[in-house]
Amino acid sequence: MTELYNGSCHCGAVRFSFEGETIVKGLRCNCSICSRKGAMMTPEAIAPEKFKIDAQAGLLGLYQFGAKTAKHYFCKNCGIYTFHETARMPGHYRANLGCFAGIDPLSFEADVFDGKHLL
Repeated sequence: MTELYNGSCHCGAVRFSFEGETIVKGLRCNCSICSRKGAMMTPEAIAPEKFKIDAQAGLLGLYQFGAKTAKHYFCKNCGIYTFHETARMPGHYRANLGCFAGIDPLSFEADVFDGKHLL
């Protein structure tokens, strides 16, 4: 079954949405940035044509490091990590489950991706 998911940062300046399978678990990563963020992400990568971004002008921040393949986005106003483009599937997204109203990421079991040893 598919559902429409609408997410946003804390202040609402960065909004995003996608349609996907019902989310029943999350994904964590042990790479240097994800382990520091501590965020739980969508379990599946989201295709770019299914991921819609609506951000106020100038407020969608981008952080990259290392090989600069992955793109980590955040709100420049409230600082919340909202979503990122993956390193393994450039152009595909994973979103922060904490950004969705009605979803309690702490209630989900999570798989762990070994991003620490990816490269």
